[in-house]
Amino acid sequence: MSKSAAWLDYQVQAGTSVFRAGGEWNVRQLSNLVDQLEKFELGKCACPVIDLSDITELDTAGAWFLKDIVGRFHREGLETKMVGISALHKPLITLVQQASGSSAEKETPQKKTWLYNFEHIGRAAFEVAKQCKALINFFGITVIAFGRSLRNPRRIRLNSLVHQVEQTALDAVPIVCLLSFLIGVVLAFQGADQLRRFGAEIFTVNLLTLSVLREIGVLMTAIMLAGRSGSAFTAQIGTMQVNEEVDALRTLGLDPVEVLVMPRILALLISLPILTFLSDVMGILGGALMAVAVLDLTFGQFLRQLEEAITLTHFLVGMVKAPFFAYIIGIVGCYEGLRVSGSAESVGRMTTKSVVESIFLVIIADALFSILFSVLKI
Repeated sequence: MSKSAAWLDYQVQAGTSVFRAGGEWNVRQLSNLVDQLEKFELGKCACPVIDLSDITELDTAGAWFLKDIVGRFHREGLETKMVGISALHKPLITLVQQASGSSAEKETPQKKTWLYNFEHIGRAAFEVAKQCKALINFFGITVIAFGRSLRNPRRIRLNSLVHQVEQTALDAVPIVCLLSFLIGVVLAFQGADQLRRFGAEIFTVNLLTLSVLREIGVLMTAIMLAGRSGSAFTAQIGTMQVNEEVDALRTLGLDPVEVLVMPRILALLISLPILTFLSDVMGILGGALMAVAVLDLTFGQFLRQLEEAITLTHFLVGMVKAPFFAYIIGIVGCYEGLRVSGSAESVGRMTTKSVVESIFLVIIADALFSILFSVLKI
């Protein structure tokens, strides 16, 4: 073997296993070193010592390979010590050991023990708590901004408000009406199929009316707006954040909450009740067409039963929820948009997160409303 070639040798001297390393330990010799190391059974080496006195050249690749040898001994439960380190090579070996030590510290928590799982659950709980606190804080900021706008209505940006209403309400009318109509069809068909067993098909109208007016109409509209408008808010504000336009607003002395957030929340507060009303109408219309087709009812009979089933209370129960759902969607969409940082990947991640959070919070709010109305017997 030439003097320049990297080599490894194994000897037992006075009961001590000695690994001798020599030659040029550089990136060109790395494949040769890997082949030589595979020939040794490291687990059978007792009290190993690594002798580096014959190494003539060492670069970063060689130092990392040396660190890997030491790591293999450690994984076998064997302590090692290096001797014969040249003063020229010692700083590089020390630097690599320090870097590998920090990496090992980062990898330690990844062990899948019961303690790690318990810590992971606790960390997730704290993250949820921090997110809730941040959302409540942002809610307070928007309430203060609303108060300033009420005291001075000229602070409301009408052009931006009208533009947002167009995007959230007018542009959403086709999809909301279509889906609500189809949901009404499905509810009427399923309700009639079940009630026919008891000879109570006529009460399909009552079932359709209660479900659409009190729950389905406003809930499905809110979910559609969360996926459509809430995600758009996050993407728009997030892109402005990446392009540093939000920072430019602050530099000009403008409040991003007043300029970007308030018009969007106000637009949703206007749009969602209107879309909820349209959703109720289309849902009942779809149910009416299915009931007439399935139940052999005339349209006049359907209207008479609808008149008996529908009340102002049922209608108001659904409409009261709309502003609350709108505020939730607006706050979450704008808050996640302002949290975007640095890259387009962050925009996509926060957009997805805002949709999930909005839908989750809307359903939670709907459940709380249902409990409240049940307690109040409404």
